[in-house]
Amino acid sequence: MKHWHWVIVLLYVLSLMALTVPASILAFHPLAEPFSKSVKDMLLHYLTSWGYWAWLFVMFLSQASLLVVPVRISSKRPVTKRHVFIPVIAAALCMGLLAGGALLAIGETIVEDALNDSIWWMALALLILTWILWASIFRRWAMGLGPRGFIDRQCRVLFKGSILELLVAVPLHIVARCKDYCCAGFATFTGIAFGISVMLLSFGPGVFYLYQDRCKRISKGRDSAKK
Repeated sequence: MKHWHWVIVLLYVLSLMALTVPASILAFHPLAEPFSKSVKDMLLHYLTSWGYWAWLFVMFLSQASLLVVPVRISSKRPVTKRHVFIPVIAAALCMGLLAGGALLAIGETIVEDALNDSIWWMALALLILTWILWASIFRRWAMGLGPRGFIDRQCRVLFKGSILELLVAVPLHIVARCKDYCCAGFATFTGIAFGISVMLLSFGPGVFYLYQDRCKRISKGRDSAKK
């Protein structure tokens, strides 16, 4: 299969979609019946929300971007600065999402208002600043490491960052759900969604390499059998 790296991207998106409703139910309606009206309404809300599909599309592009360098390595094609620039921007954006998500969770806990405009604007500003900062850091790593070493290190940072962000967002979401203000837990849940998205995304290149190694072993076995 010549384009099997797209299978990894598709599985990533399907995993996010599969986790969306269950995670939302656990976060906001933990005692709801599987086919209750609240669950159906939540599913309909996601499927008709442009923001939900925009988020999926951004994460789709991010996962595809992280696979650009591994695909070129596996196909033994040259990896230029232009190709490295793509995962640098994508991974830096993910780090920005983690920082913004953490700020949303902390901000909601402090002001007890999940829809406070100031918190969301500050989260956006932090996202952009973090994006720029980590883009410069990843760029320096790309210049000092080989392509595969750079991708491996980048993915480790994304995974560790997502775990740290979830350690902030999940407890704060539990605290927020114990309060009685409007839309309690919405901002903290956004932080959880960002954390899960980036954590799953960080596995993409690793899965790609595992699949590549497996294909090589199968190919060598067939060659040996023919001889």
